[in-house]
Amino acid sequence: MSHASLSPAIDHPAPTTAAPPAELSLEDRLTLVSAAMTARLDEAAVAYEVNTAHIDLEPVDLADVVTGPIDTGPAPMPDLYPTPVAALLQRAHHRLLTGGWCKDTLVDEDGARCMLGAIRIEARGDSGLEASAVAVLLDAIRRKFGDDVDSVPSFNDAHGTGRVPIRMVGEAAGLADAHGL
Repeated sequence: MSHASLSPAIDHPAPTTAAPPAELSLEDRLTLVSAAMTARLDEAAVAYEVNTAHIDLEPVDLADVVTGPIDTGPAPMPDLYPTPVAALLQRAHHRLLTGGWCKDTLVDEDGARCMLGAIRIEARGDSGLEASAVAVLLDAIRRKFGDDVDSVPSFNDAHGTGRVPIRMVGEAAGLADAHGL
């Protein structure tokens, strides 16, 4: 049997007198990688400068770019529901959104109102309309949060922010409209 030679290196191995390269320490490898990365970053910086040299730029003053919100005033009142109780609740909802919400008082020192305070001011002295709106609001609250809610003021005061109470006044307006009130 003849042995076919696979490669000249197998037939004629390299002399073993040369020592294999010594392993680099971690510190040496990190130094080499750092040097290579520095060279690549320098090349990228030069390429960036060359590629953007033709762009004519003026310095930008951040005061011209960064601005605060523009005072646009209160949001316009949406079209009112056609029924009186729904329209009252919608106006109260809008007042809470634009004038602010508070708890533990009908009106705070800044003019913000609780749910009942917003309904009362928007009822403009019509106690029957006010009572109907409060009844619909309490019904909407109980539908969502259960029958253990005692009153509109207790529900209002149980919240730390106005997000839920304001939303419930808006939902009550829709409920009153759906019932033709």
